[in-house]
Amino acid sequence: MKNFGTKYKSELILIFATMLWGGTFAVVKQSLNASSPMLFIGWRFLLAFLFLVPFLFKHKNEFTRKAVISGSLLGLFYFLGFATQTVGLKYTLATKSAFITAISVVLVPLLQTTLEKRPPTKGALAGTAFVFLGVLFLSSGGGNVFDFLADIGANFNLGDFLTLLCAFAFAAYIVYLDISSSRFGFWVILTMQILVTAVFSFIAAFLFDAADIEPMKFELTEALIFGLIYTSLFTTLLTTIILTKYQKNITPTKAALIYSLEPLFASIFAFFLLGEMLGTFALIGAGFILTGLIISEVWN
Repeated sequence: MKNFGTKYKSELILIFATMLWGGTFAVVKQSLNASSPMLFIGWRFLLAFLFLVPFLFKHKNEFTRKAVISGSLLGLFYFLGFATQTVGLKYTLATKSAFITAISVVLVPLLQTTLEKRPPTKGALAGTAFVFLGVLFLSSGGGNVFDFLADIGANFNLGDFLTLLCAFAFAAYIVYLDISSSRFGFWVILTMQILVTAVFSFIAAFLFDAADIEPMKFELTEALIFGLIYTSLFTTLLTTIILTKYQKNITPTKAALIYSLEPLFASIFAFFLLGEMLGTFALIGAGFILTGLIISEVWN
C-alpha cells in the first residue's frame, strides 16, 4: 500500500511540474523580446544554481567523482534538448517542432528497454500510442493530419533534424535521470545538471553569435527580469527538484507520458491568458492524450 501511495503521489507531483512548464509560454515569449534564447537559458539556469549554493555545504559529501560525472551527463542531455530545439525553431515551423519533439514519448520506452533492461507494460505502450496520436492532432493545428505528416516527410530540413536530436536528448535525459537519481545523492544530481546546463548555454550563446546563428542580445527590461526570476525559481529550480526527487518512483515511460501533457497545458494557458482559441483538432488531441494516460494507469 505504501508503494501504491508513493506512486500516485509522485505522478500527481510530476503532473504539477508539467503544468508549470506549460504555463510559462507567455512569460518566456515576453522575455525573449529582450534576450537571445541561449543567453536567457544560461541566466535562467545560473540563477537557479545560485539559489542552491547556500544548501550545498551541508551535502558536500555527496559530491563524489562518479556522482558528479553522472549529474554532468544529465546536464549535457538537458542542455542538448534546449539547444537543438531552440536552434531548430529558426529553420522549421513551431507545429512541426512540437510534433517532432513529442517523438521522445516513443523513444523513452525503447531506451528504457535497452538501457535498463526493463520493458514497459502493455498498458504503457498502448498509452504511448494514444498520447503520440494526441500530440499529432494538437500539432497539425486543424489541418489534414495526413497532409501534415506528408509535409514533414517531403520537406524534412535542418530544423527538423535538430528537433529530432532534441527528442533523443530529452528521451535520454528522462531514462538516465531514472538511473542516476536511484544511485546517487539528490543534491549532487540536482546541482550538477542545473550548473552544467547553464555553463553550456553560455558557451553556446557565444558560439552561436560568432557563427551568426543567434546574435547575442540582452536588454534588462522589467519583463526580462520577471521572466528570469519566475523561470529560474519555478520552471527550472522547482521543476528540476521535482523530477530528481519523484521521477524515480515511477517508470521512465510513465514519466514521458505525463510530460506529454505540456503542450495541452500550454494550450489551456494560452486560451485563458492570451485569448488563443482551442480548435476542434486541439480538443480531439487533448482527448487522445488523456485517454492514453488513463489506459497506461489502468492496464498493467
